[in-house]
Order: sequence, then C-alpha cells, then structure tokens
Amino acid sequence: MHKNLKRGIAFGVVIIAAGVGLMSLVTGGGVTPYVGFTEARAAKGNVQVLGEIIPEASSYDTQAGAFSFFIVNDKGDKMKVLYDGTKPGNFDQATSVVCVGRYESDAFHAEKLLIKCPSKYQDQPKKSGA
Repeated sequence: MHKNLKRGIAFGVVIIAAGVGLMSLVTGGGVTPYVGFTEARAAKGNVQVLGEIIPEASSYDTQAGAFSFFIVNDKGDKMKVLYDGTKPGNFDQATSVVCVGRYESDAFHAEKLLIKCPSKYQDQPKKSGA
C-alpha cells in the first residue's frame, strides 16, 4: 500500500505540472502588467494602460477599420491610442478604457480595449420613501 501511495502522489504531481504548463501556454506565458504612460512608452512588450477618454478627440475610419482616440491619465498626460478594429459599440458612453498593447511610433497600438462605462446606479436621485 505504501508503494501505491507514492505512485499516486507522483502521478498527482505530474498532472498538476502538466496543468500549470498548459495554462501557461493558453495565457501566453503570464499576465500583462498595468503600467503608467511613462512606463508604457519605455516597455519592450505588451502592457496595459488605463486612461480617461477624451471624447472629442476620437476618429473612426470605417473603410480602413482603424479607430484612434486620446486618453489622459491622472497626472494630465495625454496618449494617442490606435486600434485596428471595429469601434466598440459602447465607446461613446465610456468614461475610461484599459488598453492592452504596446507603444511604438508615437502612439499606443492597442490589441484589445476594455471599456469602462459608468454604472447605471451612479448619480441616481434617491427615491423618497412612501
């Protein structure tokens, strides 16, 4: 029985190691770090940046499928974002966005946009109790 227990533990360790390896392959080897604008400009790989959207500074070229806009951080720094894809349907209602991609050629080239819309429960007038 003692021999079977050792085999069972060894088998379990192999299964767990295989699962961790598979998850690493599926997720691309790790997570994409959140960084500030300065760090994004200096980064060599993909990063995530968060910024408030400047609504009047966006443009979408439907023929080319290219969307560009500007975001601003809490320090007032602006960054141009280029996204080769369809403009998200809820972009015009959004207050901020997380952009996943890399900075090159004076703009952040986003591969993915995570739109942050205001909650429908914010700034709602309180109902008086009846």
